[in-house]
Amino acid sequence: MYFFYIDESGTKDVVLHGRDDHLYVLTAVSLYEFHWKSFEREITNFKLGLSDSHFRKTGERFDLARCEVKSTWLRMPKQRAAESPFLHALSDADRTKMAEKYYGQLRARRMSIFSVVVDKRKLHSHVDQDILFKMAYEFLLERIEHFLEEYHPKHQGMIIIDDNSRQANRSLALKHAYIQREGNRNLYLRHIVEYPLFTDSALSNGIQMADLCGYNVYRAFRNMDFAYPYFERMLPNFYTSGRTSAEKLDGLKVWPDDSDLIGFAESGWLAYLKKQPALKSGL
Repeated sequence: MYFFYIDESGTKDVVLHGRDDHLYVLTAVSLYEFHWKSFEREITNFKLGLSDSHFRKTGERFDLARCEVKSTWLRMPKQRAAESPFLHALSDADRTKMAEKYYGQLRARRMSIFSVVVDKRKLHSHVDQDILFKMAYEFLLERIEHFLEEYHPKHQGMIIIDDNSRQANRSLALKHAYIQREGNRNLYLRHIVEYPLFTDSALSNGIQMADLCGYNVYRAFRNMDFAYPYFERMLPNFYTSGRTSAEKLDGLKVWPDDSDLIGFAESGWLAYLKKQPALKSGL
């Protein structure tokens, strides 16, 4: 079985409030079940080691639920100070090591990445927050299903997503159940099982990984910089199909289809391939 951890970057608000408010990104990272313990131990033990070090110096101990890592907290000192006593207490060097501990797992555990970028500037007037999110989720499920069918047809996939409100969780579960039962215009879900598992991101290193990766996608598209270093280091882990041209990055979807971000993504991927001619698909 494969676990697929999902998180978002940007807001679902379809009303644009500024020039940097036009993107919504939904990202998933995969983890093979037999890699879960190694992945969990590597990151959790590092967190607890930092917590123990802090305890020896100050007498204050952070339990694991307080050791959550979010991209926002790593990047923004004010939010970190207000919302994450654990990360705020660390040195810059330790915060950098923490981020590297996550990114190192992408390669070590052969984690694949899938992401949907919504260009809110191109949405039709009938699209509200609910439709936006459900469309992004549906596109993400399509890519996950294609990945499993192509590379791991004997395995099942389970969706794990950050817990939200009861109403939002129920709405997503109903959408998920409908697609499982009826399929959509493109495919049936033959490998994704059960309804989404909603869990607290504070205790899920997988969702925290999806958060970090999702922000990097958001940042690359917001700044129109496909070579953004943290995004570029993720590119070898994006799902690329052996059934399509190597010039297509199958794990990345830009929607709506008339967004100029599609051309940006295509040209950026081709430029990356020229720098990485030996890149292999099908992680």
